[in-house]
Amino acid sequence: MPSIIERLTEKRILVSDGAWGTSLMKRGFRLGECPELWNLDRPDDILDIARSYVEAGSDIVMTNSFGGSSIKLAPFGLGGRVAEINEAAARLSRQAAGADVCVMASVGPTGKFLMTGEVTEEQLYDGFREQAVALERGGADACCVETMMALDEALIAVRAARENTALEVFCTFTFEKNADGGFRTMMGTSPADIAQPLLDAGALALGTNCGHGPEDMADIVREIHAAVRVIRAAAPGVPIIAQANAGLPVTRDGVTVYPATPEIMAAAVPGLIAAGATIIGGCCGSTPDHIRAIAAAARESLSR
Repeated sequence: MPSIIERLTEKRILVSDGAWGTSLMKRGFRLGECPELWNLDRPDDILDIARSYVEAGSDIVMTNSFGGSSIKLAPFGLGGRVAEINEAAARLSRQAAGADVCVMASVGPTGKFLMTGEVTEEQLYDGFREQAVALERGGADACCVETMMALDEALIAVRAARENTALEVFCTFTFEKNADGGFRTMMGTSPADIAQPLLDAGALALGTNCGHGPEDMADIVREIHAAVRVIRAAAPGVPIIAQANAGLPVTRDGVTVYPATPEIMAAAVPGLIAAGATIIGGCCGSTPDHIRAIAAAARESLSR
């Protein structure tokens, strides 16, 4: 099977999937549960989520492994089950993806910070290494170190995956909009700041996910893309990932909803492509209907 990077050379734009947490909640997931345990206890639901995105037109489907590191699983008493949980996550998405769709495994932050002394570099490295190895064994083609806020943790995760697997390794950050209109992580890192360190660490694609609806994503993508072009002037073709929320959540009649319709998400696609995005999908609140609309918009943009 061609790699994601190879597929991009052929297709120019790839569509990833949408929110997994939103889909889990529609199937009865409750706060306080461990979502990754569903890979073992409710595999049919996980397989159904992955298939729903494949059927919606995703070129890339992710895995139910966002919190699958030993550090993140430990509070649930599952720190010793990292291998089976992550292998199952990748295996189920691989089953749904078949031969035509790539599996990009999700690797999320641990929630622990080096600067506070909660965790050591060795503990982070070992935790991400164990997770990445299991995801590869389960059939993933790539992994995306995603929704990161701390650059030091992201670099350790990228390095752990690069040094211990043959997976393509990507990385996305979540940024907040400042009063001056600029974007920073909660640790103060700008979109431009992530480019050089991540490329040096071996990340093959960079980008942003979560934190914003589609209206702000193009600005973040543009900043990352500009930084990459300065660094890789002779070979600027580093893929940029954009996975926006379906708008920012609001509460209506006691229920949290995401206001961006599939049509709104689709309307943002041409702007994301113009800004430099080459892998486009959704994050919180997005559904197969959103991905179906994004896929149609991407095809239309490429046909022009």
